[in-house]
Amino acid sequence: MIVAEDYETVADSRRSHPAQRVLVLALIGVLLLLPLWVYPVLLMKLMCFALFASAFNLLLGYGGLLSFGHAAFFGGAAYVTAHALKVWEINPEFAILTGVGAALGLGLVIGLLAVRRQGIYFAMVTLALSQMFYFFCLQAPFTHGEDGIQGFSRGKLFGIVDLADSTTLYYFVAAMFVASLFAIWRIVHSPFGMILQAVRENEQRAISLGYSVQRYKLGAFVMSAGFAGLAGSLKALLFQFATLTDVNWHMSGEVILMTLLGGIGSIAGPIVGAGLVVTLQNHLATSGFPVTTVLGATFIVCVLLFRRGIVGELRHRLPAWRRK
Repeated sequence: MIVAEDYETVADSRRSHPAQRVLVLALIGVLLLLPLWVYPVLLMKLMCFALFASAFNLLLGYGGLLSFGHAAFFGGAAYVTAHALKVWEINPEFAILTGVGAALGLGLVIGLLAVRRQGIYFAMVTLALSQMFYFFCLQAPFTHGEDGIQGFSRGKLFGIVDLADSTTLYYFVAAMFVASLFAIWRIVHSPFGMILQAVRENEQRAISLGYSVQRYKLGAFVMSAGFAGLAGSLKALLFQFATLTDVNWHMSGEVILMTLLGGIGSIAGPIVGAGLVVTLQNHLATSGFPVTTVLGATFIVCVLLFRRGIVGELRHRLPAWRRK
């Protein structure tokens, strides 16, 4: 069980640590050099899911809202982006913006219905609406049912940069990934983010102070949907297809697993969790060993040994280790 002390406090989140700048520069340097040693497609897949998990963490870790339907935004944006590239034949940047816009609109509709509920009722409403969207994608003509949308070109960025080259696409995805993480960090450390964390800690006190709690929840829900949509759009651009797998409830469960493994309420936690899950899936895909069994065992070990997630537990224990 996650309690209030496991989160980053409002006071702590306003402090500026020089180590944060070093970590950002180190992250950028690593992203620039990693394609020299690691397959770029695997790295891009990891960044897409890390962004998806970070978007979910914005809602759960900082807003305290557990959604079981985030696959709707991820997969919906992937479908719209794929359709825009294949049928409308527009530039990839406009296709991505179209997908993100669709995710924002869908997030607004679902959010308006869901934020009126709390706890498990909120989670069940998001799951139900997400499954409704899944069946819409199954029946809608433009999604091509179980075949999905595939066989489209990545196009040229701004009409100049050809994204058919994996290395070029990698640096574009990496730039979008870093920019999105910075945007999430700014949101979390903005006055909006401070109030959102106050709502997470004590909703009744926030209401007594005069804040419109539902508006802040809805804002967080829509922004989380937008970032999840961006992740889905980038994934569709990377693999050049969008299928029902992207909107299935299993995808919602997968992003929850990634976020909990890494640790909620931190920027680094979802990235670590997504990296762990994607790496396990990649290495076990051709081994014949059931991937779900390994992921389940990994989650059990994490629950037993890392109650706050990997990053959360390290952050909690590091001061004690330093004192020793």
